[in-house]
Amino acid sequence: MKKMLITCLILVFGFGTQAQESKKSSYDPHALFSPLFYSHNGNQFRSANGSPGPKYWQNRADYNLKAELFPESNTIKGSVTIKYTNNSPDNLNYLWLQLDQNLFKSDSRGQVMISGDSRYGNRGEKISGGYNLTNIAVSNSEFTYIIEDTRMQIRLKKPVSKNGGKTEISMNFEFKIPVNGSDRMGHLKTENGEIYTIAQWYPRMAVYDDVLGWNTKPYLGAGEFYCEYGDVDLTITAPENQFVLASGELKNAKKVLSKKVYTRWEAAKKSDAITEIIKESEVAEIANSNSKSTKTWNYHMDTTRDVAWAASKAFVIDGSKINLPSGKKSFAISAQPVESNGQDSYGRGCEYTKTSIEYYSNLLYEYPYPMAINVAANVGGMEYPGIVFCGWKAKNVSAWGVIDHEFGHNWFPMLVGSNERNFGWMDEGFNTYINDLSIKHFNNGEYNKATRLPIAKLGNVFADASKEYIMLPPDGLKEKNIGLQVYYKPAAGLKILRNVVIGKDRFDYAFKEYVKHWAFKHPTPDDFYRSIENAAGEDLSWFWRGWFINNYSLDQAISNVEKTKGGYNVTVENLGSFALPIFITAETTNGKKIEHNQGVDVWMRNKSFKFFIPTTETVTRITLDANRQLPDIDRSNNTWIEK
Repeated sequence: MKKMLITCLILVFGFGTQAQESKKSSYDPHALFSPLFYSHNGNQFRSANGSPGPKYWQNRADYNLKAELFPESNTIKGSVTIKYTNNSPDNLNYLWLQLDQNLFKSDSRGQVMISGDSRYGNRGEKISGGYNLTNIAVSNSEFTYIIEDTRMQIRLKKPVSKNGGKTEISMNFEFKIPVNGSDRMGHLKTENGEIYTIAQWYPRMAVYDDVLGWNTKPYLGAGEFYCEYGDVDLTITAPENQFVLASGELKNAKKVLSKKVYTRWEAAKKSDAITEIIKESEVAEIANSNSKSTKTWNYHMDTTRDVAWAASKAFVIDGSKINLPSGKKSFAISAQPVESNGQDSYGRGCEYTKTSIEYYSNLLYEYPYPMAINVAANVGGMEYPGIVFCGWKAKNVSAWGVIDHEFGHNWFPMLVGSNERNFGWMDEGFNTYINDLSIKHFNNGEYNKATRLPIAKLGNVFADASKEYIMLPPDGLKEKNIGLQVYYKPAAGLKILRNVVIGKDRFDYAFKEYVKHWAFKHPTPDDFYRSIENAAGEDLSWFWRGWFINNYSLDQAISNVEKTKGGYNVTVENLGSFALPIFITAETTNGKKIEHNQGVDVWMRNKSFKFFIPTTETVTRITLDANRQLPDIDRSNNTWIEK
């Protein structure tokens, strides 16, 4: 999320490198390149090549949701019916559901974890949060249930049978909407009325998988989500002057939109230009209408892991057609208050949305949803299938960056459904990596100078043991370290693999294969590691061990240069605990540059290595990593200058 990216940059650039006159190498090639990395073999569920196995399975949850918004009390009342299919090879004697709204109860487990200044709580608001659940029912079996914090267990007298057994769970729910709901939902007062952003709002099935069985970690604030896929039909009733936008496709547009707005809505779907659907000049009249009537909006979405929605009488709304690689179309929408409607802000929101979705569809996998909706609100930045919430005060590159980042999440984890609560880096890190590619592409590089991954400046930070490490779950990290370990370091790792270890062609192919194989499925870190290794044809266990599992440091140094017949012998030492390829640039008296690159293999059995640079000219300077692609922690020993 965008705020975390900004916070991380502030922390990062507070650190500098410190030269040391002499160092003793801490490098152990046998520890880094030990072959004993994977703890288990591939099986029929998850293949050794990193793809789903021939008997891979996952369960399914289809939802029928009804909700009503009561703005006068900031309350949601609704009902949910879940059609649950057990495709596992196990009979299920009990079922687990996620009750994320219970985080906002004063005595929740998450409240203990959240400090007063944390973005993951309700920012000191006194609220009687959490669910009030009634009319709980289960088909085909007698049952009892318990609620423990943000989880609900339904204990069945008759189990849901394996290999396709089905059951239906239904209940009514009600909750108070927090103003700041863990920076993922809430409501914002604007000049023309409240903007509601509603997420984690209905009881959802927990995931039952072949890795852990039931995934029942509580929602503590920092850790995000892990959800089953299914179809969702959603109806939302709200006051007549509220415009409702939700995941999926609006099925009753002609009924809920005025004739004028409906005509613009349909025209926007067909146009590459940005179409004003509700103009800024029209908002005040809408906001001041006093009708006591309501409207019911119907959205539908297939094969999704979640749905979210927004409502307001204060929206300026723009729309445009999204062109997908197959020739299919989607629909870009941007909704913002008049305060955020300038061309330096979300007045370009629809343009940003359209170009982001089109870019990632060509880079990775075609966008699968009928709409892509950006809502400017008091959420700093948060993603859901087909809809994102972005901080309403963002300007220029920050507005572009937060929209692009949140829509990038429609690939990770909405399409590639990893377990965010355990492995936040598999969505935030991957997304930050693709954002670094996207920003270079947007509008011929309009914002290209705002790179998110200045790797050469981050070496000391990446190697700092006090910053914890990538593989920790977000809830297990100090909040100040989440930006580094969940966003930046994994993204930098992918960039290093692409640019200096594997090469762009092989890495891009492998990364795209990973996305293709795990679209709408549940990969683990091992599946990702194996996917990249197999498709790229490279043993990378040393990289995963040093970069993802540990905070190993890189410190390459030129320890000796000796002029000899026909050229120069250059000795490079590996002083740190990590290894990466070597890039040597030698400059001669007449300005010629001689490049010598060496793969990482030389470090499999050596702490130092001697290279011969053939030249008949006098060399005046030799530099390691002159293009600054590596996270070297001490660049004072990277250069030799002739005396």
